Amino acid sequence: MKKSLGSVVALLTVALMLGACGGKAVGTDGAKTSAAPAASASADVTVDTKSKDLTVYTALEDDQIKTYLTTFKAKYPDVKVNIVRDSTGIVTAKLLAEKDNTQADVVWGLAATSLLVLDQNSMLEPYAPKGVERILPDFKDKNAVTHWVGIDAWETAFIVNKVEMEKRKLAIPQSYEDLVKPEYKGLITMPNPSSSGTGFLTVSGLVQLKGNDAAWDYMNKLHNNIAMYVHSGSKPAKLAGTGEYPIGISFGYRGIQEKKAGSPVEVVFPKEGSGWDVEANALMKKKVVKQVAKDFLDWAITDDVMKEYNKNYAILAVKTDSAKIPDGYSVDPVKQLIKNDLNDAAKKRDSVLAEWDKRFNAKSEPK
Repeated sequence: MKKSLGSVVALLTVALMLGACGGKAVGTDGAKTSAAPAASASADVTVDTKSKDLTVYTALEDDQIKTYLTTFKAKYPDVKVNIVRDSTGIVTAKLLAEKDNTQADVVWGLAATSLLVLDQNSMLEPYAPKGVERILPDFKDKNAVTHWVGIDAWETAFIVNKVEMEKRKLAIPQSYEDLVKPEYKGLITMPNPSSSGTGFLTVSGLVQLKGNDAAWDYMNKLHNNIAMYVHSGSKPAKLAGTGEYPIGISFGYRGIQEKKAGSPVEVVFPKEGSGWDVEANALMKKKVVKQVAKDFLDWAITDDVMKEYNKNYAILAVKTDSAKIPDGYSVDPVKQLIKNDLNDAAKKRDSVLAEWDKRFNAKSEPK
């Protein structure tokens, strides 16, 4: 069932003040020097204060990254930011594969459920960015010093081409139950949850919404109507925009962008409620942590960049009177979210993906 507005507001209005512990700093010569107390749980962390080269792994959309980085580059013009961008599942798999030789300094805008998996593998360095006390409790790790910090939430939506539906004399689906009607056979695309965060939050959301057995029964029926599973959360929206496949299970932001670009689409948030996840950031555990990585995570939750996130997402990790509902969302998008236990979703991630692959992967597009 959906969260009631009251319960969501209660969850999202209690802030936790996090403490800080000490750390060590190191210059380019490798000599350890004293440092001001840092919000890190590891007393023996060595910090490189000289490096100006930063590698950031992200699943943020390509058309968001450049705009978001504007204020960081203005504040830190001498820092070279190396962006490694891919879909959520691919970034997660890459990080897990690099566990013993992590190339990323920080992760930015990756699903919280993925970061929880990394944390279960002891791959995240605890760090409480400056201003973390402003982050609402549902959008950050519960440890005394945070292991990950969220920035916004994104949710399942259907992107439907109105012109193509009119040609077929079909109604625009408004619910998950509508999607399994026989008249939609072969008209739907959906992200593969193994490669797409949107795909995973949709599948995980169905499991939490319906219960395990009922969810898999439902997905069996939905599978009959699926033309293809794709490897990007954005692609179903784009395919709906062109009319190639008129119904795309995607996420709200991408559908709204398609509509703004002139595609004849309607963005539908399923009436049963949307699965959702948090775009979140974390510091990767390494022998030497760069100060610029911590600076980046501090910046990533500042008011300046939060305003940019808010241009795309209706639900922010910071409660602020200046936050606006972007065009295309309902007046109260929080009401659209289902009850969602991110920790439970992360624990079950491998088993859910294995079951999904066994049942449905045959319809996935080639990688």
